[in-house]
Amino acid sequence: MVPVRCASSRSRREPNMTVSRRSWEDAAMAYRDIRIIGDPILRTECDWITDIDDSVKALVEDLLETVDEDGRAGLAANQIGIGLRAFSWNIDGEIGYILNPKIVEVSKDEYQDGDEGCLSVPGLWFPTERAWYARAEGVDLDGKEVVVEGEELMARCIQHECDHLEGHLYLDRLDRKNRAKAMKELRAQGL
Repeated sequence: MVPVRCASSRSRREPNMTVSRRSWEDAAMAYRDIRIIGDPILRTECDWITDIDDSVKALVEDLLETVDEDGRAGLAANQIGIGLRAFSWNIDGEIGYILNPKIVEVSKDEYQDGDEGCLSVPGLWFPTERAWYARAEGVDLDGKEVVVEGEELMARCIQHECDHLEGHLYLDRLDRKNRAKAMKELRAQGL
């Protein structure tokens, strides 16, 4: 397995593998619209990728281009309307992706409870408890096994995006009071 690590404000390890922008920035890609809460695909469990064909390669290109914008930490395939298990990230200047991610380890004694937001739930940020460290295993476009792991923001991203692939939103993790507040704000926005 090829480990992929992302630095965080707490851990300053250098990444062992990054996706070179040169390898994908000149390809014919599409910046994809983000699906917003209320779209049924966001509540649907994504399918495992069984064949890495041209459509999966195009999906990865779209994920990489769409996440490559300031303020975007991660993006799951269903957030751009594709019900496959893949996500991309843009953290600490590193952009990457993973196919068929599965969380295999999280810290059990150390948590973070900072504000969390979501591109599919625009304008809302709420305290959301997550494990401080997370590790996911999956594959790359060559079918080679990869590991994505990190602390703090990267850990939050891994957990958040894997939740998306299961059909869950971060709102599902909110305590009762904050969930009610979030729903009220969404109704006020017409969502």
